[in-house]
Amino acid sequence: MFLLTLTAGADSLHPAECPAADGPCGTKATSYQLAVLFMAFAFLVLGSAGIRPCSMPFGADQFNPHTESGRRGINSFFNWYYFTFTAAMMISATVIIYVQSNVSWPIGLGIPTALMFLACVLFFMGTKLYVRVTPEGSPFTSVVQVLSAALRKRSLKQPKDPKQDLFDPPHTSAMVTKLAHTDQFRCLDKAAIVASPEEVRPGGAAPADPWRLCSVQQVEEVKCLIRIAPVWSTGIIYYVAVVQQSTYVVLAALQSDRRLGNNFHIPAASFTVFAMLAQTLWIPFYDRLLLPRLRKMTGKEEGFTLLQRQGIGIVLSTVAMVISAIVEDRRRAIALSQPTLGTTITGGAISAMSSLWMVPQLMVLGLSEAFNLISQIEFYYKEIPEHMRSVAGALAFCNLALGNYLSGFLVTIVHRTTGSGRNWLAQDLNKGRLDLFYWTIAGIGVFNFIYFVICARWYRFKGTSN
Repeated sequence: MFLLTLTAGADSLHPAECPAADGPCGTKATSYQLAVLFMAFAFLVLGSAGIRPCSMPFGADQFNPHTESGRRGINSFFNWYYFTFTAAMMISATVIIYVQSNVSWPIGLGIPTALMFLACVLFFMGTKLYVRVTPEGSPFTSVVQVLSAALRKRSLKQPKDPKQDLFDPPHTSAMVTKLAHTDQFRCLDKAAIVASPEEVRPGGAAPADPWRLCSVQQVEEVKCLIRIAPVWSTGIIYYVAVVQQSTYVVLAALQSDRRLGNNFHIPAASFTVFAMLAQTLWIPFYDRLLLPRLRKMTGKEEGFTLLQRQGIGIVLSTVAMVISAIVEDRRRAIALSQPTLGTTITGGAISAMSSLWMVPQLMVLGLSEAFNLISQIEFYYKEIPEHMRSVAGALAFCNLALGNYLSGFLVTIVHRTTGSGRNWLAQDLNKGRLDLFYWTIAGIGVFNFIYFVICARWYRFKGTSN
């Protein structure tokens, strides 16, 4: 953030100002200036990769999962973590964007830089207070060992009695929960078959070669990851709808009436605030008012199960796309049949329809995220073995990244298939059919929900035999 602020504040690190605010500008950035900019981005990527996967599991580790208050604390922690995250994003999308756009770029970047420095200070001040779980080696090594041992022993017959025929030494870890043997993916059980007495060290507590013989615990941990994969993949498809709130919703807002009163125009990039507003209103309502009643009704600490909440989120995202298609069809019809309010910089006519008609779809989409994303994070945290929780924290953000790529791939397909005639995603939305694109995403959402229900019914929770 400090380097990024310098690229805006130091004259030598950015191109010279354009001669006129609304005129052409031919000044280009030098190789040195671009190098500093990309270096700042590289540090941001490295920093985010360290913070995002670890901050949530680290925070949840502060609660004792073996007590009722600790389990309830974990359930609430994920809700309130995402609440503060969303509140911060709202400030970024309003105050920070306003400062950058209307006051100063260096000040607009300097404010989050100062806040990041303050976050570092507060984090290290709390060092003596934290519960820190000691790592027990790389989880990926154990995964590869199981796959390697199962591949080497693929010709062996399946064990008749897993309790007697599989290598299952006493469980000594105080951090990782002992997992019971399950009959899914039985081909992996071969990694725990003792083919000869020489494979076990004297005493029977450890294998002679961990790449040839693995414990039942290691095999079950790999099964946990495989079971999660189908449910995780539904999140990638789900994010195709979520991504639209920061892409085509902004473009549609630019070609709508954004006036609020006589003099104020709502910035198109700030429309994502409405989705965040829905999340910030819903999370405390759900956690403090609705959840206690759901606990009494369902007898479960989390109210709705984690998979139920994910399913509700997928349904709501599909509903949001249906609303988006209806509103966009109306916006375009008004632009083509009624007097317009001028043109955008790219030449598209501005529809007389109020941009506030897009608020309902964004609120539903925000509510969808409050259901799906939080339950995704909590689901991975609880279902992945304890020593892989940083991996669990990364899975939801990988979904977001892959969802963006999938959305871009879908846009490319639409351009290539409709570009020869009437391009659905023309630069001027009035000449395209963005509503049909939204209907396509809604159809994908229906497919994703059916796929999710199949995955959820097949899923077997960690530590259970059915």
